[in-house]
Amino acid sequence: MASNRIGRINEEIQRELSDQFRRLKDPRVSQVGMVSITRVDTTGDLRYARVYVSVLDKSQERDVLKGLKSASGFLRRELGRALQLRYTPELQFIGDDSIQHGAHILEVLRQVERAEEARGGPEREE
Repeated sequence: MASNRIGRINEEIQRELSDQFRRLKDPRVSQVGMVSITRVDTTGDLRYARVYVSVLDKSQERDVLKGLKSASGFLRRELGRALQLRYTPELQFIGDDSIQHGAHILEVLRQVERAEEARGGPEREE
């Protein structure tokens, strides 16, 4: 039952932070192509929340994480106002490359598919 509550809180934190990211004025975050939150993991006591962030341009990921870390006090304050929790978790931003990893796997699968088509299709056993 508690894990369901934490899951809902994680979803609300993700939704609210995504909205706040659009309003940030820090150029390290606002002037980067696309910054998205892939998931949020909050501790059971709601003291800490790990926010996994994916950046479209991987060369700017370090700067984006620095910008988010410097804005974490503001983001935490706004999160507290929006969610009205007893404790607003301390935000820890972590780079996440799962989207890039998934795109790489998809590209490898497409290469295998093209190679099979070039050989005349998949071999069939009869």
